[in-house]
Amino acid sequence: MMVAGIGSRKDVTVGDVRAAVETALETHGLSMTALSALATSEIKRNEQAIFLAGRDLELPVLIISDAALQAVSSATISRSEASRIQAGTPSVSEASALAAAGKGAKLLGPRTVVGPVTCAIAIGGDTA
Repeated sequence: MMVAGIGSRKDVTVGDVRAAVETALETHGLSMTALSALATSEIKRNEQAIFLAGRDLELPVLIISDAALQAVSSATISRSEASRIQAGTPSVSEASALAAAGKGAKLLGPRTVVGPVTCAIAIGGDTA
């Protein structure tokens, strides 16, 4: 399973989310068809642009619990103090991707930042 984890500032647009996902995939030489889902944290539940982007891309959007984010936070590459304070994890996008991709998941690299949105790609341990 390959997942794009999404982090963002408040009130982003669908275009912002799509641009971050597309840029992250391009960074790793992947196409949109490689993705199984988008994922984000519980605190982003009300960011409609993330869900609208999922609909546009025909991908489910998985909401990751705070406990699941905490469980994988030590495996994140990026470290944001603001993210740690607000979300309890050093990188919402990286932790969301890791948690959603499942046991043994690995990040393909650090998060990609495109304007107000971050995106990280993780692959599940059963597909690596």
